[in-house]
Amino acid sequence: MKKIYLVTALACCALQPTLAQKQEECKPVNLHCDHLINPLGIDNANPRLSWMLDDARQGARQTAYQIIVSTDSLKANNENGEIWNSGKKESDQILVTYPEKNLQPFTKYYWKVNVWDKDGKKATSDINSFETGMMGMENWQGAWIGDNRDINYKPAPYFRKTFDTQKKVKSARAYIAVAGLYELYINGEKIGNHRLDPLYTRFDRRNFYVTYDVTNQLQKGKNAIGVLLGNGWYNHQSKAVWDFDRAPWRNRPAFCMDLRITYEDGTTEVIRSERDWKTSSGALIFNSIYTAEHYDARLEQKGWNTADFDDSKWKEAGYRAVPSQNVVSQQVQPIRIVETIPAKALKKVNDTTYVFDFARNMSGVTRIKVSGEEGTVVRLKHGERLYDNGRVNMSNIDVYHRPVDDKDPFQTDILILSGKGEDEFMARFNYKGFRYVEVTSNKPVALNQNSLTAYFVHSDVPQKGEINTSNPLVNRLWWATNNAYLSNLMGYPTDCPQREKNGWTGDGHFAIETALYNYDGITVYEKWLADHRDEQQPNGVLPDIIPTGGWGYGTDNGLDWTSTIAIIPWNIYLFYGDSKLLADCYENIKRYVDYVDRTSPSGLTSWGRGDWVPVKSHSSKELTSSVYFYVDTKILANAAKLFNKQEDYKHYQALAEKIRQAINDKYLNRETGIYASGVQTELSVPLMWGIVPKDMKAKVARNLAKKVEEAGFHLDVGVLGAKAILNALSENGEAETAYKVAAQDTYPSWGCWIANGATTLLENWDLNATRDISDNHMMFGEIGGWFYKGLGGIFPDPQQPGFKHILLRPNFPSDLKQFEARHRSPYGEIQSQWERKKKSVVYSVTIPANSSATLYVTDTVKGERVIELEAGKHTFEWKLL
Repeated sequence: MKKIYLVTALACCALQPTLAQKQEECKPVNLHCDHLINPLGIDNANPRLSWMLDDARQGARQTAYQIIVSTDSLKANNENGEIWNSGKKESDQILVTYPEKNLQPFTKYYWKVNVWDKDGKKATSDINSFETGMMGMENWQGAWIGDNRDINYKPAPYFRKTFDTQKKVKSARAYIAVAGLYELYINGEKIGNHRLDPLYTRFDRRNFYVTYDVTNQLQKGKNAIGVLLGNGWYNHQSKAVWDFDRAPWRNRPAFCMDLRITYEDGTTEVIRSERDWKTSSGALIFNSIYTAEHYDARLEQKGWNTADFDDSKWKEAGYRAVPSQNVVSQQVQPIRIVETIPAKALKKVNDTTYVFDFARNMSGVTRIKVSGEEGTVVRLKHGERLYDNGRVNMSNIDVYHRPVDDKDPFQTDILILSGKGEDEFMARFNYKGFRYVEVTSNKPVALNQNSLTAYFVHSDVPQKGEINTSNPLVNRLWWATNNAYLSNLMGYPTDCPQREKNGWTGDGHFAIETALYNYDGITVYEKWLADHRDEQQPNGVLPDIIPTGGWGYGTDNGLDWTSTIAIIPWNIYLFYGDSKLLADCYENIKRYVDYVDRTSPSGLTSWGRGDWVPVKSHSSKELTSSVYFYVDTKILANAAKLFNKQEDYKHYQALAEKIRQAINDKYLNRETGIYASGVQTELSVPLMWGIVPKDMKAKVARNLAKKVEEAGFHLDVGVLGAKAILNALSENGEAETAYKVAAQDTYPSWGCWIANGATTLLENWDLNATRDISDNHMMFGEIGGWFYKGLGGIFPDPQQPGFKHILLRPNFPSDLKQFEARHRSPYGEIQSQWERKKKSVVYSVTIPANSSATLYVTDTVKGERVIELEAGKHTFEWKLL
């Protein structure tokens, strides 16, 4: 049952000021443009400008702001905003959309913000910048070119171009758009540290270009550009059940590039892709984003991307059609190598077989350094499990690959040695999911533990949350959840980094709160929801993998999965206070809800996949799908209200209530407080999503708690129940039970995986299951967000989103001694921390500047108390009764 507390102490204190704050108590910091720092190549004519207030004083807030934008940094610094001066605005707003229509392409803009603090004192930010890119297809000068090969030709195409620069270069920008993947070189130097660029889109509807500052890479005199193209998802040569080899966009990789050089004398020159570029094959003889890469070191053309290379044997490039009429700037946190992981153990089976263990599951690539006789074939098989004999076992992940022969083995890189000393190889256009790597060769090679290095690769989203508790299992579970999330973030959220690499919609929205409490992922989700808009059919239907080559428009691609179209934009709005994504998707959500309304006029629907991979009990698919119909409709009504669409608001509010009533009329037994057959999912899903009548919540929650207690505080749910059960309990007076489930370490539970050595989340509760057994999956990932909510009590307020106002509902389960959650909101860091001290709990919370909070407390005299908190640090002590 719920613990009762008595408030006995309250203290408020200012945070200790930093040295900088002692000199200047308030300063606007963390300036972003479209949620990126000093971005290059933006296409958005009305970018969003945001900042944060660094002010540690109690009650700190912003009373006014002024934004200055100029093409000259000195002018901006001197308050001369010749491009835009917002004037002083009496507002606490920290996210402002640039309102003018005067931004020009290829232009760098400098901006700063002045703010006025709680005392009316002015403070000024440092100068930041953003730079526009093409801002329209008409500004491209280059042609789309390729190597004149067909889609089945396996070796990757290499391209090069030389040019002269005799004048002094002031600045240079490379703009490169690719259908497929690429690496860009100038004078032999690889440009940038992105991997798997450009990001995967529906290529026949939208393509990305990427912008680089290459000023320092150019040299006076002769220069060379090199471009290496990979297949990616554009030319999927591997066969699998998802039919990407038959995608409507499929073609040989191609690219378009403008190298725009501005000289000191003010003139501009554009080196552009044309037929005069040279092309050839090389050492990269096969690449597949899905399986692996094959590299023949004997075919290396040393210096192919340098100015002095002899390209007389290379051929002329050929023109290609533009893949789509929508080539736009990639303004997304890029995929990078984020962590280097050395091998933790090496088992030598014999002179031709070695098994490396990296002691953790991950997404990424490996780099091998090996010497051997010319022509020696080395194979690097990547997997998550081992056979009893210590060799790599891929049977749990190699289940959907459909090779036509033995030339494209799954997750197995192939390196053919040059025989000229040490060869080095790392896949460029592929990634894998693995913990172990088995290296075999057809002739003896000598390897040691340092011969193979792993690299954790994923979208490089900044971390914004942290959990620390007195329970090591909980700490490890939070860490493993984040490992699984990052392993499945590759410019879009995936289900797993090995078996499929698909953007399953359900997995994406089940984990959205975990994502946003822990990482700054808005740019990735804005990109992925644009993919949704590209994929949506005119009638409103979405596939359940996005992007897709056509697979996924089946019979089960329903509400419990494709509700991403509504749930993710709404959560972005809640966490960031930014309504742009919700506005961009508004008509798509409307079309989607209208489709379901047409096909399910009663308000009830069975369209969906149901409670996928349950422990044992099965739930009513009509109940759960109808709940998601309600959720989407309610979000649409809320969005209509936000955007002042009154007729829509009335219509969809009424529809939401109709759906809710239909669910309760059919499935709720008001006498018993049981939904449907009363299994855990059927009780928790209506509770979490607001279906249960207010006067019935406590009874339904108690029934759910009893059901969990009967199971020994174990789970009996699939993905829908896993999303809902902890929230349903902790938000309805049963936090003690919720924690016991979250901290459980025997089957079936999240903690059981950790207790058995998992370093990521699994796809199946049963460690001995024979199907659905990926060891790096995110569909059960809600628990990583629940720690912030169910224990830390940190919630965004829909009425003042972006944590402008924070709702605090912490819980203090008796089995946990200490807990701390930190979340870096758009306003600054929120900290919710508590510790048990004999017969009391000491709770402290930090509210960032320009924000406020409401703390909900239960005591023995007044029942639930509501305490309003201003910015600053607050400490309470509660006596336990």
